[in-house]
Amino acid sequence: MTDEWGIDDLYEDAAGQEQCVGPETVDALRRCIGRPDTRDRTTAMVTHPGRPLPVGQAVVVLEDGGELHVDKVLPHDVPLGYHRLRPDDGPERALIVSPGCCHLPEGWRAWGWAVQLYAARSAASWGIGDLADLARLARWSAGELGAGFVLVNPLHAVAPTFPQQPSPYFPSSRRFLNPLYLRVEDVPGAAGAGTDLEHLAAQGRALNRERRIDRDEAWRLKLAALEQIWANGGGVNVGFERWLTSQGPTLEEFATWCVLAERFGAGWRDWPPPYRLPADPAVRQFRADHEDRVRFHGWLQWLMHLQLGAASSTLAVIQDLPIGVDPEGSDAWAWQDVLADGVSVGSPPDEFNGQGQDWGLPPFVPWKLADAGYQPFIDTIRATIASAGGLRVDHVMGLFRLWWIPNGASPRDGAYVRYPSEDLLDIVALESHRAKALVVGEDLGTVEAGVRETLAERRILSYRLLWFEEDDPAEWPEPAMAAVTTHDLPTVTGLWDGTDLEAQRRAGLEPNEQSTAAIRTRLTTAGALEDDASPDAVVVAAHRLLARAPSVLLSATLDDALAEPQRPNIPGAEGQRPNWSLALPASMEAFVDHPLPRQIAAALAHGLTGPTSADSASTGPTSTEPAATERWPRRSDPAR
Repeated sequence: MTDEWGIDDLYEDAAGQEQCVGPETVDALRRCIGRPDTRDRTTAMVTHPGRPLPVGQAVVVLEDGGELHVDKVLPHDVPLGYHRLRPDDGPERALIVSPGCCHLPEGWRAWGWAVQLYAARSAASWGIGDLADLARLARWSAGELGAGFVLVNPLHAVAPTFPQQPSPYFPSSRRFLNPLYLRVEDVPGAAGAGTDLEHLAAQGRALNRERRIDRDEAWRLKLAALEQIWANGGGVNVGFERWLTSQGPTLEEFATWCVLAERFGAGWRDWPPPYRLPADPAVRQFRADHEDRVRFHGWLQWLMHLQLGAASSTLAVIQDLPIGVDPEGSDAWAWQDVLADGVSVGSPPDEFNGQGQDWGLPPFVPWKLADAGYQPFIDTIRATIASAGGLRVDHVMGLFRLWWIPNGASPRDGAYVRYPSEDLLDIVALESHRAKALVVGEDLGTVEAGVRETLAERRILSYRLLWFEEDDPAEWPEPAMAAVTTHDLPTVTGLWDGTDLEAQRRAGLEPNEQSTAAIRTRLTTAGALEDDASPDAVVVAAHRLLARAPSVLLSATLDDALAEPQRPNIPGAEGQRPNWSLALPASMEAFVDHPLPRQIAAALAHGLTGPTSADSASTGPTSTEPAATERWPRRSDPAR
């Protein structure tokens, strides 16, 4: 049952058993959520064309300034967008008109790479993969292999301080980007920066000798280079001035936060009290006193806008949206009145995490988000979907409910809090429609009944993994992104040769050896593999199986394309291994000449359209048609 605060006092766990939430948890969450004052409350109305209105005669003030007179029903030809509703006999309110369904081209299918961009280094990289490397990967994948998309890790901003946050899923802001991904040599004005820049570039490229990525040193060098370009007049640009004006106060506020973080540290809660509130006069004065540095950080965002746009010009770049933000970061500073204090989100115990998980991210308070006209959510979706051909929503179930954990409590002692999912899904659909970008919902883990059906109705693609699914991939749904694994799960090689289990043991974790063994057995049988098959052969077999899926998108990781045994991240192993900090074992120059990526491309392209030119470009087995024995055996106990 869901109470007035939106808290569920019962939930079904991963094993299908009903669990009760303790009264202490409910009381703690009620205090965090609070209750709105309903006397003067006018929340945004989110609707579709042709639907009834809860008012009589009214004027719709369109976002372009025009006016539309309505009477009880919204016309079918009302423009989609963000408007204002002015009833004759009631208060004005925001009116959001959505198409209801996301953009999804009819009949379009594609395969592509999933890449941790920081790991995809070239000889020209400064110790970390950058947007020029992404552009190169996109050109090669589309031009030579026929790929249709690249799915990248979150590229969102972190604090411009030291140490640099390694996790892409713990951003300071989901509205702005991380300038660590800039290719310095492509910045306007870089060519005239002189020998100092050449010296910094040499130091940056020297970082490529170590496989472990040193974000702190890479940022130190890039920041010094960018400051030099800025000092030499790099910011004197008509395009930059126009773009800066178009961004308005939101960018100015973020850039101010960056300068404050450089001065007082990355955690705004520890700043001097006058700077803890964005609207405080002291913040305005600080901005005026540091105008050049504030503009510098705005300039970095413009550069990211330019370079990401260039990287996305060849094929669709699907950007990843984390479930939340750093509680000490820029978005939390700006939206502290809308985010819950004294609580974080995570997940309840499941088969792979017996204690549950606490991600340390503060959630939006549902009623406060609605009272804000959903603007923080709108800004977040719009910013992440910009300059891209798609959006992947991490933990998409969070649009329906989130597992809230009171500070100091175990993840076991949390509860689900409900969100206005219909409104949030409508906003995602509107932004998808405007950007002409498809949307993928990461629906792995505990998914309550009805969620996947609702997502399908909204044309939000499901996410299906070979490691998790019981059925033959040929029976997977069409509206889905199909993949073998993700950044949080074993690579094909790591699962096959046992190195992933060993890595978990070294990190002090208790891996699920039974499920891992079951997945390996299924792969052996379905892929017609010998027990001593080589990693390359197993990788190809896994992707031939994946190619059976009728899903809209087929995705392969660059890690698997190089038969890499180490995954990007092992949850719970922070400090025990270099999570989010391992470069690929080969440079981009070597990657494009490696035979295994071409074999994977041939297999996936065949699954989409039949034999392609990629087949003849591959080495090893020339046929990508799955053998008759390659059937995915049904199991009664899914390896989740």
